Amino acid sequence: MGEIDIILIIKMILIGLVQGFTEPIPVSSSGHVMIASEILGLGEQGFTFAILTNTASLIAILYIYKQDIVRLASNSILYARTKNRRYLSDFRFVCFIVLATIPAGVLGILLNDYIAENVSMTVIAIMLFVTGIALWFIRNMKGHKGERDITIKDALIVGLGQAAALTPGISRSGATIISSIAVGMKQDTALRFSFMLYIPVSLGGVILGFSDFINEPNKADLAIPYLAAFIATLFMTYFAFKWFVGIMKNGKLIYFTYYCFAIGILLLVFF
Repeated sequence: MGEIDIILIIKMILIGLVQGFTEPIPVSSSGHVMIASEILGLGEQGFTFAILTNTASLIAILYIYKQDIVRLASNSILYARTKNRRYLSDFRFVCFIVLATIPAGVLGILLNDYIAENVSMTVIAIMLFVTGIALWFIRNMKGHKGERDITIKDALIVGLGQAAALTPGISRSGATIISSIAVGMKQDTALRFSFMLYIPVSLGGVILGFSDFINEPNKADLAIPYLAAFIATLFMTYFAFKWFVGIMKNGKLIYFTYYCFAIGILLLVFF
């Protein structure tokens, strides 16, 4: 393997680590991947690469929430079959996840090309400021709503928050956690709802982009770098999520406000 290939693998691993670390935390993974790609001289990463790394993050989240997913799926099926109210809360939770997915799904289809063509480092910087300000406003909020207390209105508001995160610089996890807490959810409920909401959106992107991945003309040449990025993203997403849970439990979301402001300022100064 030549030196150029080794360098490319190292760069792809670094991009994978950036994607994995920033996906679970409220700082915009798409924005950071664009920043890292620019710094490393890789240019804009293609759709295939985005699908690959998002799939790795998805697998990590699925593993973390595997017990919840099995419970929600089985209890929802049981409720649909028996109408036993014992399973109603889980059935409602799944319905709200589906409902909250719709805004991002619709707007993603309608606006994805426009957003991709008009994104810039300045836009990312501004959106990071927006994310930081929103995090500052909810930094001390202590909600009271559990899974049983979520309403249709709550689900739609969180769904709109996720739709706003289609713009790089607006964090998906940040937007959904912020909007979840803003409508009164407890932090653990907000965290669970946010990442359960990530699953159908990410899975939909993987399914829609699968044909592009199969038809990628350079995938044979990039197989090893892509695999390295995939593995890096997978493990980093898992560990970043665990770290972020600790940050939330300790009430330290304000740290991400400072971070978003700092990165936003650096982007405006140097790009």
